[in-house]
Amino acid sequence: MTINREVFITCAVTGSGDTLAKHPGLPVSPKQIAEATIEAAKAGAAVAHIHVRDPDSGKASRRVDLYRETVERIRSADVDVVINLTAGMGGDVVFGAGETPLPLDPTGTDMVGPTERLEHVAQLLPEICTLDCGTMNFSLGDYVMTNTPSTLRAMARKVQALGVRPELEVFDTGHLVFVKQLLKEGLIDAPCLIQLCMGVPYGAPDDPTTLMAMVQNLPPGAVFSAFSIGRNQLPYAALAPIVGGNVRVGLEDNLFLDKGALATNAQLVERAATLIGAMGGRVLSPAEVRTRLKLRAKA
Repeated sequence: MTINREVFITCAVTGSGDTLAKHPGLPVSPKQIAEATIEAAKAGAAVAHIHVRDPDSGKASRRVDLYRETVERIRSADVDVVINLTAGMGGDVVFGAGETPLPLDPTGTDMVGPTERLEHVAQLLPEICTLDCGTMNFSLGDYVMTNTPSTLRAMARKVQALGVRPELEVFDTGHLVFVKQLLKEGLIDAPCLIQLCMGVPYGAPDDPTTLMAMVQNLPPGAVFSAFSIGRNQLPYAALAPIVGGNVRVGLEDNLFLDKGALATNAQLVERAATLIGAMGGRVLSPAEVRTRLKLRAKA
């Protein structure tokens, strides 16, 4: 393990969780999400990880028109940032409760095929998009994040053909096993980009021992980031470079800058950049990240 002193920051701008009621300043509309992304980029984020939300309800959405407006606003701004669009939407299953798991709950279930899950990626060609590399229970009652091996293989093949770099979201050790399988099958091009998602119930806990076990099982040559949710997000901004990784912060994972003080995305990025600098590290620019990750030219 080598300490990483050349660190890039990813800002996860809004996410898909039920967080709007907890943070009235959470970006919801394409305009708000784009503006928050631009502010985060000016604060030092090289990469923006983007979900979109329905402007009326505030709930997570996968509407292509919302992605298009958001991306076009960011691309037309006077700031550079690597765009990373989620491809996690469309893999949601909510079972019926208790003794009646079927039929599925139609209010939360949203299952579509690989092509539809990647429609916004195919149309907008971001430099990066995410692939959640496994199925897992979240802490939300009967909700299951569902990503079957055949679906993930199809998505990886499609992303590879588009020339988009997949960011492989790893929530537990078994997901790393599947990442290695995708690499073995030639469905992931080098360099392999991995996001270690720690502390998400019921995935890998965010204690340092578990993090080190994950880091030590990464594929050779992988470029990785690591984050935790809630109050451990900012400590992880210091810990991730120490174990050789890069940093992710943002309102998707944590709503607070300090105890009782709601954050903005830009403030979280600024705090992460301060931590990196205080440890003798340097925050990479979007251009440097493109070189490091061998990203396709901007669309």
